Parts: sequence; structure tokens; C-alpha cells
Amino acid sequence: MRTPAVNKNGAVPLYGQVAAEIRRAIADGEAAPGERLPPAIDLADVLGVNKNTVIRALHILRDEGLLDFTRGRGVRVVGTPQQSAVLVRISELLDFARQQGYRSDEVIAIIQAQR
Repeated sequence: MRTPAVNKNGAVPLYGQVAAEIRRAIADGEAAPGERLPPAIDLADVLGVNKNTVIRALHILRDEGLLDFTRGRGVRVVGTPQQSAVLVRISELLDFARQQGYRSDEVIAIIQAQR
């Protein structure tokens, strides 16, 4: 992974920024499906954040279907770059919507109305 830009004073929580960086790495092909990610402590050192921040981001990405946690095998990428690219755009949309005062459920309702 390239050295990411994590803004400790930004509007987006650190764990969200870390998750976005990992999503970007998957979308750019830096972390391919089946590949293991470095341990959370190593990612935390590279990113300049607390290990718990990285763990929270990894859980978010697991819930999104991009990562899999397997005891003894670490954290592996299971999502595709295409899926990740869509998730990056969704994350950007949600961040923009939050800045405009919208809640996630309101954004979902707007999207569903576009069908």
C-alpha cells in the first residue's frame, strides 16, 4: 500500500479514513482477492494511528464483504476491485451527504426513489 493521507483533524473519523484507504488499495489492485493484509499493528504504524482504529476499519470492511477474518490465517481480501470501486464511490457520496446534513437512511430513500 502507498503511504496514505490520514487527516487526524478531518471531518471523517479516523477509522473511516483507514477503511477508505484499504478500499482504495483493493480497488487499485494493490491488495488482490486472496491476498493477506499485514497485521493490524503494522498497518497502524504505517498509517500513524492506533491499532484499535485499524481493527475497527477492518471490521467495517468485513461487514461490507471485502475482507474475511480467519483464525490462524489473518485478514484476507475476498472482495473484487470492481466491488471496492463502487464502495469507494458510495462512501464518498455518504460523506458528501453527511456534510450537507443528510442521514444515511435519507440518502438510501433518495437512491431508491431514483429507480
